[in-house]
Amino acid sequence: MRAPRGELWAGRVLLLALMAFTILPFISIFTTALHPSGTVPRGLEWPADPQWGNFVVAFRTAQMPKLIASSTFIVLWVVPVSLIISTMAGFAIGLLRVPGARLLLFLFVFGLTLPFQGIIIPIYLLERAVGLYNTRFAIVLPLIALYMPFAVFWMRAHFVNMPGEISEAARVDGATTWDLFWQIHVPLARAPIASLGILMSIWTWNQFLLALVLVEDPTQRTMAGALGAFQGQWATDVPLLCAGTILILVPTLVVFVLFQRQIITALLQGSVKG
Repeated sequence: MRAPRGELWAGRVLLLALMAFTILPFISIFTTALHPSGTVPRGLEWPADPQWGNFVVAFRTAQMPKLIASSTFIVLWVVPVSLIISTMAGFAIGLLRVPGARLLLFLFVFGLTLPFQGIIIPIYLLERAVGLYNTRFAIVLPLIALYMPFAVFWMRAHFVNMPGEISEAARVDGATTWDLFWQIHVPLARAPIASLGILMSIWTWNQFLLALVLVEDPTQRTMAGALGAFQGQWATDVPLLCAGTILILVPTLVVFVLFQRQIITALLQGSVKG
């Protein structure tokens, strides 16, 4: 049964309004970045003489190559380690039903309720005490721990919905628990693992608070975390600040464009499986 024409048009108008509401701030930042350095543009005004060199100045000033290398290093540590731990934990809780699985699941769900801002100070004090402060691992290790509640819950939702006949048939053929995990269920879990990996990569790349609090050297932070130092240096130069913001956003936008189907699937998967 088709929806009434008026309802269809109302839905389209609402979607267009939401799209405009989302895109307009990015357009404003882009046009502002093209104004002469030191000026304060008004609204969405297009400059008479676009200053494309602002992006070059921002790229050099923010030391973008070092920031990209630092962010890549952090992502390449956080995401694989988080995926390995969460996949094994999700398999144990969701499929093997190990003793205490419900208690473990409760603890992970409880971890989802912890306010991130409420534990940043204890993390800071702990890392100062153990000597991790102002290193990239000061960001890597807390992120792995903070991702665990969501990541384990995500992977458990996949494994708990797997048919038991698959495991039973493998057991009959002589498969060990490791064979069952590595050779059978991990290949079947490629889609949720890939989706989770994409989400965690974006979250890690855009991590701001941990990088700002736990690392003093801007070149050891994530791209988003380095924006704090860049903002402090160019707080009065709005066009250069906007140019730096766009340069920091570009990698995330490229990832989203390339993997938009997987990202949308990842966002919808949690509402379908439970």
